[in-house]
Amino acid sequence: MTKKILLLGSGELGKEFVIACQRKGQYVIACDSYAGAPAMQVADECEIFSMLDGDALMAAVEKHHPDIIVPEIEAIRTEKLYECEKMGIHVVPSARAVNFTMNRKEIRELAHTELGLKTANYRYAKTFEEFKAAADEIGYPFITKPLMSSSGHGQSKVDSPAELETAWKCAAEGARGDIKEVIVEEFIPFDYEITLLTVTQQNGPTLFCAPIGHVQKGGDYRESFQPRAMKEEHLKQAQVMADKVTAALTGAGIWGVEFFVSEKEGVIFSELSPRPHDTGMVTLAGTQNLSEFELHCRAVLGLPIPKITLERQGASAVILSEIESNERPQYSGMEDVCAAPQTYLRIFGKPVTRVHRRMGVVVCWDKLDADQNALRDKCKALAAKVKVY
Repeated sequence: MTKKILLLGSGELGKEFVIACQRKGQYVIACDSYAGAPAMQVADECEIFSMLDGDALMAAVEKHHPDIIVPEIEAIRTEKLYECEKMGIHVVPSARAVNFTMNRKEIRELAHTELGLKTANYRYAKTFEEFKAAADEIGYPFITKPLMSSSGHGQSKVDSPAELETAWKCAAEGARGDIKEVIVEEFIPFDYEITLLTVTQQNGPTLFCAPIGHVQKGGDYRESFQPRAMKEEHLKQAQVMADKVTAALTGAGIWGVEFFVSEKEGVIFSELSPRPHDTGMVTLAGTQNLSEFELHCRAVLGLPIPKITLERQGASAVILSEIESNERPQYSGMEDVCAAPQTYLRIFGKPVTRVHRRMGVVVCWDKLDADQNALRDKCKALAAKVKVY
C-alpha cells in the first residue's frame, strides 16, 4: 500500500494532505514554484519548478516515477496529465477532472450546457470590447473573474459602466496561467453560500459532508463554519447536483462544490474544485469523524470510507498579513489563542509574506447545540489577535 505521490502545489492545504498521507505510510514529493512552501516542510522530497512548464513537469515525473499525481493548484499544464495517465500513473481525481475544473469556462459549460444544472447567466470576453458587450447583455451589477485564478484573485463586482476599466484590469492581472479570458456572470442576490464537500470513492458510494457556510471578501475566504443550517430540500438539491457533476468528471477524491442558496430561487451551482477546499479547514476542528484531508487521502489511496459523521460544530477564521516582506515572518498574539479553550491554531509556515496573504488559521469548536454565532465571533476575535511582522 505504500505509494509514491507527486503533489503539484504545496500550500497550506497541500501541507495538511501530506500530513494525512504520512500517517498512512506514504512517500510524498512536494512541488511548487518556490522553496520552503508549506507542504515541502513535511514531505519526503521536494521539487521547485513552475507547474505551467510542461517540460519541467514531465521531467519531475520521469525523475520520480510516481504512482499517483495529486494536483493542488489551478495553474498546471493540465494536458500533460493525460500523458501521465497513458503512462499508467493515477491522476487525482482524473486528468479529465483536473483539465475541466482548472478552467471556469470548461466547468461552466459542463455544468450548465451538458448537465443542465442551474447556474447564473454568463458570458465570456477576451478583449475589453467583448467585456463591455458582455456587460451590456448580462446587465448591472455583475461579477467578473479570470477563467483561471485562485483565492479570489482578479474577481470583482461591477455596479456601473464607470467601473468597467478597473474591473477588466483587475481580472487580467489576477489571471493565473496563460488563459487570458474572463467570465462575466450575473449577480445572484443569494441569501447565503455553501461549500458541499463531496467524496467520490474508487470502490464505494459518493459521500457528502455536512454543508459548510462561508464568508468571502473579494472572492477569497475569510471565515467558515460547519454545519450551515439549510432546508432539507435545498440540501438534497445541492447533493444531487454535486453527484451529477463529480460523476461526469470521473475519479476518486474530495471535491469542494460551491453553491449559492436563495430562498426564492433555490440552489444555484457556482464552482467546483477537485481537491480539499479552503473553507474545509473548519474540519480541522473535529467537526467530522474524518477531516477533509483524511477523506482525500483515503479516497486517493482507495481506502474505504464507511461513513462521514458530524461530531460537533466548528468555525474557522483566517490570519492575514498586513505587511509585505521577504524576511521569514514572525508572529505575536499566539499566546492569547492558545489560552482559549476548544481552540486550535495553525501557522502555515509560508517563508515570505505579502499584504492580505493567508498566513494561518484559527479553528474553534463547541457542542452541536451551542450558539453558532457566538462561536464564530470567538474565532474571528482570536484570529484578529495574531499579528504578522
